[in-house]
Amino acid sequence: MENRVEKMGGASSRGENSYGLDITCKDVRNLRFALKQEGHSRRDIFELLFRHAFPLSHGQVSQLLTSTAICCLAKRVLELLGLPNNKWRITFINKNYELCDTYPTVLAVPYKSKEEDLRRVAAFRSRGRIPVLSWIHRENQAVIVRCSQPLVGMSGKRNKDDERYLDLIREANETIKLTIYDARPNVNAVANKATGGGYEGDEYQNAELIFLDIQNIHVMRESLKKLKDIVYPNVEESHWLSSLESTHWLEHIKLVLSGAIQVADKVSSGNSVVVHCSDGWDRTAQLTSLAMLMLDSHYRTLRGFQVLIEKEWISFGHKFASRIGHGDKNHADQDRSPIFVQFIDCVWQMTKQFPTAFEFNERLLLTMLDQLYSCRFGTFLYNCESARDHHEVRSKTVSLWSLVNSKMDMYLNPFYTPESGRVLYPVASMRHLELWVNYYIRWNPRIRQQSPVEQRYKELLALRDEYLKKLEELQLSDSSPSSRLANSSTPNTSSTSSTPSQQYTHLHTPF
Repeated sequence: MENRVEKMGGASSRGENSYGLDITCKDVRNLRFALKQEGHSRRDIFELLFRHAFPLSHGQVSQLLTSTAICCLAKRVLELLGLPNNKWRITFINKNYELCDTYPTVLAVPYKSKEEDLRRVAAFRSRGRIPVLSWIHRENQAVIVRCSQPLVGMSGKRNKDDERYLDLIREANETIKLTIYDARPNVNAVANKATGGGYEGDEYQNAELIFLDIQNIHVMRESLKKLKDIVYPNVEESHWLSSLESTHWLEHIKLVLSGAIQVADKVSSGNSVVVHCSDGWDRTAQLTSLAMLMLDSHYRTLRGFQVLIEKEWISFGHKFASRIGHGDKNHADQDRSPIFVQFIDCVWQMTKQFPTAFEFNERLLLTMLDQLYSCRFGTFLYNCESARDHHEVRSKTVSLWSLVNSKMDMYLNPFYTPESGRVLYPVASMRHLELWVNYYIRWNPRIRQQSPVEQRYKELLALRDEYLKKLEELQLSDSSPSSRLANSSTPNTSSTSSTPSQQYTHLHTPF
């Protein structure tokens, strides 16, 4: 998980700890190793470390791979959403990644759309990333659709097929006006016209366009760099709040959450939405997956959250390799950005505001971010599904979920209370957002200690299991023939006597 490995000092350096190796990690750590200067002792260590830390830069791709990952869930997930139906159909037009090489092979599109329509729409959308369904509301049938920007350009090009296609999305649940959420600031979207991109204009009838003012990958990268500077290796107490504010990190978290809340609220009220940014694989994934977490309690379970990551991030082509820089020595690469880290931070903010709504705990989020950088698993390798297929990732690597599901108790929240119909609207206000100390400052020597909360979690889960076992035993004994015979032969003489269910009330727990 190294970001940079550099030599520190030279043969003529003087002073204690002035000669050695400096390692900049991707998880907000800097490690410094002081070595003896005699005989160039660091040369071999540096070369070995450099080669193994950045295998892609040394033609050692196989070293990133270890051996079965989770299979493609796209078709199964769409079936669980109730598809196909009379409004939406499943298409295999992308089965060989010919329509869009960064999309999954199975897509859901409006029922009335034809395959030739999809090809014409793909020609007008950046990277061929056409509007496709991500989620459908079971009651009101409103949908979340994701895509990339239209290729309007400086001349303001139009595409009647694209305009008609978006109207088919609107008609699917008779939404009066389709809402298009563009994640970018207005000025950025206008600037994108100069490079052939753009946004939906007035020619898209029965549609409204809303800009969400979320900054691009470069702004997010610089923001996290500033945050790292104030949390490692030392935390400056005297100007902490002003220093934190100057990073703008929580401000960006607020804007992402606020955008997702708008998407979820619009869909909850029965209106279909389309979500996109520039290419539809960074801010778009943040917004759709967070909105789905708010709307659908299934994705707040341990396994449901895994499906959400697989679907909205991995299958739909978030560029993990480019954004994280797996095995690549080019630490200054402008494609790097903590987009997925930012999403997980948003999820953590939601778990803080709704402590009983999520089946998984903070440890799962920390584990995911650690393994995002580790390359121990194939889950976050490469940029898209077609690249993973080409490199046979599913047959050559282990899935992160194999680890998680083999030790599920470690990742369970003992306070979880299932509420199937509840929509979560977190408060996206600076007053309610917190810095995730257990992630960003966990390497500080004063912070690093065994969390008493984690130990209490284990105790509560054990207590819950014990109570449930006792309850099961009592219910079994109550349903046995001998107990039924005894109950039938004993007259109920006391007005204060309890029914069996009343007798067991004290065994119930809030879990």
